[in-house]
Amino acid sequence: MAAEPPPSFSYRTTGSTCLHPLSELLGIPLDQVNFVTCQLFALFAAFWFRSYLSPGKTSPDVRHVFATIFGIYFVIFCFGWYSVHLFVLVLMCYGIMVTASASNVHRYSFFVAMGYLTICHISRIYIFHYGILTTDFSGPLMIVTQKITTLAFQVHDGLGRKAEDLSTEQHRLAVKAKPSFLEYVSYLLNFMSVIAGPCNNFKEYIAFIEGRHIHMKLLEVNWKEEGFHSLPEPSPTRAVIHKLCMTLVSLLLFLTLTKTFPVTCLVDDWFVHKANFLTRLCYLYVVMQASKPKYYFAWTLADAVNNAAGFGFSGVDKNGNFCWDLLSNLNIWKIETATSFKMYLENWNIQTATWLKRVCYERVPWYPTVLTFILSALWHGVYPGYYFTFLTGILVTLAARTVHVLLLTRYQSPDHTIPANQTTSS
Repeated sequence: MAAEPPPSFSYRTTGSTCLHPLSELLGIPLDQVNFVTCQLFALFAAFWFRSYLSPGKTSPDVRHVFATIFGIYFVIFCFGWYSVHLFVLVLMCYGIMVTASASNVHRYSFFVAMGYLTICHISRIYIFHYGILTTDFSGPLMIVTQKITTLAFQVHDGLGRKAEDLSTEQHRLAVKAKPSFLEYVSYLLNFMSVIAGPCNNFKEYIAFIEGRHIHMKLLEVNWKEEGFHSLPEPSPTRAVIHKLCMTLVSLLLFLTLTKTFPVTCLVDDWFVHKANFLTRLCYLYVVMQASKPKYYFAWTLADAVNNAAGFGFSGVDKNGNFCWDLLSNLNIWKIETATSFKMYLENWNIQTATWLKRVCYERVPWYPTVLTFILSALWHGVYPGYYFTFLTGILVTLAARTVHVLLLTRYQSPDHTIPANQTTSS
């Protein structure tokens, strides 16, 4: 019997260990190697999916089946038997979807999904001690939780509320019929977004599977007014290449900066006990900045995977160029040049911010800002740092909003009034 490889930081993973030699060769933790490998395979699968399983060549059911099978395989490869948590949550919430009334489906789905996610957060950190991993089963579970609750609220809007009570966006995204089991699992577990997201809307995903996604977006922007004489067929190739270049730059930056400024120095005895406060504060800031390219890499690659499959078209910009940013999760330039906390949040993890807005901020009757930040902390996990960050974020947001209103009141001419959205935006 072959001897098991010696335990090491790079060997820690809950998924496949077949790439352990590559992990040792590169000096990169195995869980990260598995993640990147799956995303690269997903990229090639996306091109194949768009070329050989296009809506014109095969039925929506076949596209659903292949997207789901690939997604399940990638999850199992990355996270092993811990992926069972994902499948259990999906099956439980589908049971809620088909049995609960339209007036309650969103409540039951929300509490079951968030409750199960919180239990898993607690168990993986404090019971199974997987907090050291940078990628584990809680990542896909967080994405699936977003999708479950998003769909549940949209079904509630479509079947359990009057049309006149909905906002324009809620009316556009409302789901008028409960999904079939195949549609449900395909939406939640498809290979394009099951590993790293992002969250998307059920109607837009179904339109993509059925081949209506791009035409639907062109009709929304009125393509004739944009100067097109016939319905165009936008290609995602340029957008995918651009995003892949961004992922490569982000990866190189991450590897270079984290090697130059290792996070392990933060717990070094000299650093903790002898370095002065200003040195510790400055180094902590540099380390946190060095970690950002990791998220730029993962989210931009995930966006490229969706685009490569033909999903993510958002319309035509003012210059007549096709836009593939429907599922983009960040705007790097605006993040790095943000002039306010609000501007930073609006361009960081965009799809999660949109999810928080749609399931919490726009729906709760009181304290929307406070409850939205609390939900964000719960969704992220159970580390105390999350709660410190998001609870102080409440104070920063409310303070910035108050100062903004006071400055407008002080310097605005008496002939003008303050727009309502400037006093209520989060």
